[in-house]
Amino acid sequence: MAPTISNTAMLFLIIFVLIPVSLSYMYSLGLGKSITWASVRGVIQLLLIGYILTYLFELPPSIGISFMLFVMISIASFHASKKGEGITNVRIMIFLIILGVELLILSMWLGFGMISFTSEQVIPMSGMVIGNSMVAIGLALERMKNEFREGKGKIVAALSLGAKPQQATKIIVRKIVRAAMIPNVDGLKTVGLVQLPGMMTGLILGGVAPIDAIRYQIVISLSIFICVSISAMLVTMLLYRYFFNENMQLIDM
Repeated sequence: MAPTISNTAMLFLIIFVLIPVSLSYMYSLGLGKSITWASVRGVIQLLLIGYILTYLFELPPSIGISFMLFVMISIASFHASKKGEGITNVRIMIFLIILGVELLILSMWLGFGMISFTSEQVIPMSGMVIGNSMVAIGLALERMKNEFREGKGKIVAALSLGAKPQQATKIIVRKIVRAAMIPNVDGLKTVGLVQLPGMMTGLILGGVAPIDAIRYQIVISLSIFICVSISAMLVTMLLYRYFFNENMQLIDM
């Protein structure tokens, strides 16, 4: 059984955050306020979600799970869509993409008996999938806007020669998807070698046998990789069209 972490220990951990804050001021990095705010906000959010999950776990699974998934997907869509400001219908498109990949992976988990339909299992695992999909979509959108801005000349030249938007942006779309997927591909290559992933570590600390913890980690690692890949591909292939008007002309974002 994992040891209980005392309030005193938690307080000292928070105090140690002052080290990077001090270094930021010492070297004029301009990150002191950001580090402090992020740390305080993170702690408050985690404490709040702890109380919320305690309440949700007492509700019937269909209610607790549905409510929490809707909240997580909505927040993820909101944050990811900030990277795509100016793109038509970007928020609703991202919401539908994340919802789709979440339902796909949840169906696989439940269909093959990997997890049970309980709030304690579905919500934490879904949170990891949704969070990573959000990051991948944000990276894809940010890279998309940069690539279209930097490659504007080539795209316009291709269009003037009679190429359709799909043909003019084929190479760019490929680069965007690859860039969004690289962090997860690299992470999957080194999982278990460079770091012990969070889920596996948590289960081991909770007293689960290492081999059983590894099975769960394999499930979540591959699930995340699948969802990130699908999310990055879908958001790129669906939203690149909004960089063109009805006359197939490139528009500025």
